[in-house]
Amino acid sequence: MEKLQKLLDKCKYGVHLAVNQHRDYYQTAEDALKEKEGYECPPEIEPEVREIMIKKNVIIDLQFYPNTPIGSYSIYHYDLDMALDEALK
Repeated sequence: MEKLQKLLDKCKYGVHLAVNQHRDYYQTAEDALKEKEGYECPPEIEPEVREIMIKKNVIIDLQFYPNTPIGSYSIYHYDLDMALDEALK
């Protein structure tokens, strides 16, 4: 919880966390990630991380706005602590 609080303190604007939203639509992680590839700005996900996300059927989507309400960063991962570590960098 400390890492999340640090991120909240650093961001002047919103922080959004979604965990396994694909399951709400009866999708697998693999199908949901393939769908995101069609977006205008698809998320950049390391191949190793993507593979584990699919294997575990877990998608953590962390989006945060540190400086402006229109400039955001998105991190996709299978592990919340690791996603928060990446965001805090």
